[in-house]
Amino acid sequence: MNVPPTAHDLRCYFTWMGEDGIARTQVKKDAEVELEDAIENSKIVNSFYVDEKFPLLIDSRGIKSISREARSHFTTNGRKTNTMAFAILIDSSVSKVVGNFFLGINKPAVPTKLFTNEKEAVKWLINL
Repeated sequence: MNVPPTAHDLRCYFTWMGEDGIARTQVKKDAEVELEDAIENSKIVNSFYVDEKFPLLIDSRGIKSISREARSHFTTNGRKTNTMAFAILIDSSVSKVVGNFFLGINKPAVPTKLFTNEKEAVKWLINL
């Protein structure tokens, strides 16, 4: 993903709304995401459209670690969100196994799918 100069520059993320109506968040290289980071990023994402649902593309390829509390927060279970689906970019087959395991245990409240190809992820989000 190419981070635009207008992106929100958070401790662990760059986050912005794309011209195509898909919100994007890119994890910074070697980020160690804690609950506070997850909450901060969610507030930015939910500020993009107040009364409208939209998809979110998450580039997690640079992440070093994410706390259990942050993972739980990102499932959107039990909290209000404007996101209607998550496409998560990963970079390896090991990440895919771990990601699918996480999704099976945490069961996000919105449709969520893992991808290794950004164009395929965007296509899936657009066609929801």
